[in-house]
Amino acid sequence: MDLALFDFDGTLTTRETFPDFMRYAVARPRLLVGGLLLAPVVFGYRRGWVAGNPTRASIVQIGLRGVDACRLRAQGEAFARDVLPDVLRPEAMARLQWHRERGDRILVVSGSLDVYLAPWCAARGVELACSVLAERDGRITGYAGPQCVGEEKVHRVRALCDPHAYAAIHAYGDTHEDVAMLAMADYRTYRGQAVA
Repeated sequence: MDLALFDFDGTLTTRETFPDFMRYAVARPRLLVGGLLLAPVVFGYRRGWVAGNPTRASIVQIGLRGVDACRLRAQGEAFARDVLPDVLRPEAMARLQWHRERGDRILVVSGSLDVYLAPWCAARGVELACSVLAERDGRITGYAGPQCVGEEKVHRVRALCDPHAYAAIHAYGDTHEDVAMLAMADYRTYRGQAVA
């Protein structure tokens, strides 16, 4: 058995789903106010002045803090069911199916949110390591622990399995946040192309 590690956004999908989910789940008035408050952070992120982790943390804090956790999970299930099928990358999904047919162990390892990735992965019978939202008294409080990007992807994979127990490791990614995970692999695919 081999181990197959798939990033989600931009690898299994045609675009980033985190912004799509925020537009889908956040109430319109809060979305408008949050957009104004976050404009300098988002501008800095797009210019390369602000890293991804603090940008996403700020977006989650302003967009989701205090939101009813049960309602957000229901929105995540609906998003996984109704929106994600339209943004899946056919060639990447075919590769995931190829691993399934070989009997390989498949992990989606993503910085995206558990509220929509958990139901999506469960419906496809694949394992998941991703960024998780915390809650207290039934309300979202922010991220629970570190975001699942960069070196954290490697930590999450190792927490779930012993990479040395597999005949080979295949990894699929599309950004610098996947580089550490790709370095674990015997076979690496970056933006759809095999790399050494």
